[in-house]
Amino acid sequence: MDKRSKYLAVIILAAVVIAVAAYYFNSSGSTSGLVAYDNVRTSNTVLSQLYSIAQNASLADNIGIGTVPVGPKGALPFVTNSNKPLVGANGKPMVLYIGADYCPFCAVTRWSLILALMRFGNFTELHYMTSSAVDYAPNTPTFTFYKSHYSSDIINFTGFEIAKNIFNSTINNYEPLQTVPSQYNNIAVYYSEKYTGSPNYPIPVIDYGNYSVEIGAMAEPLLLKGDNWSTIISDLKNPSTGISQGIVGAADVMTAQICHAINNNASVCTEPYVKNYESEI
Repeated sequence: MDKRSKYLAVIILAAVVIAVAAYYFNSSGSTSGLVAYDNVRTSNTVLSQLYSIAQNASLADNIGIGTVPVGPKGALPFVTNSNKPLVGANGKPMVLYIGADYCPFCAVTRWSLILALMRFGNFTELHYMTSSAVDYAPNTPTFTFYKSHYSSDIINFTGFEIAKNIFNSTINNYEPLQTVPSQYNNIAVYYSEKYTGSPNYPIPVIDYGNYSVEIGAMAEPLLLKGDNWSTIISDLKNPSTGISQGIVGAADVMTAQICHAINNNASVCTEPYVKNYESEI
């Protein structure tokens, strides 16, 4: 074999190895190696797939609130009865999120919140993330709102990830990431004390324009066990899967909260799954 043929053989072999690796990532349910994608920017294709799911009204109508816990002790957001709306600097109603990269309950919640937010605007930048490898539901595949970019003519989204998913034994805690400004931290403390009895708020916390507040997750992180981003996205499209029932169901609940916060001033607020929300709980 001449030198040129050898080079060609090496190139072909390398291409095969890359193709096999890509196939494994996109098709396998294994989570081994997913941490290699932490903080890697998602492709526009992934954003488009998520947006398509978010805009699928038939899917949302079919699921409704799905498997979201209901009742006075369920995980549905608490209506605050506040007469002081939470707005951003641009005067638009604000959706405030406080979470952390290590947090498995934040991990599953972000999937739903991204879908809900995409019904009022769109993300132009998101990054992959996995939850802590040493916590409950380890290495849950998700995204991070750190360095994300979202735009909307209707709402303002402000998100904070207070810590990385890396546990530092020196400080006996996860490495810090973002600091929540006092005005937003005070909101989380106030509503946590009001609804949980403790000022030490559990994450995630989501404030929907001060109309309602969600403390904790509406879906179970173990729903995503053994999956990767590709398999989760595939399952989200099928209303019969537990992932779709849990994540799209929570997204539908979140969408109803945002519609209340903006006085239903968006076309999505006329969809049956939003209008039927109160009757479903």
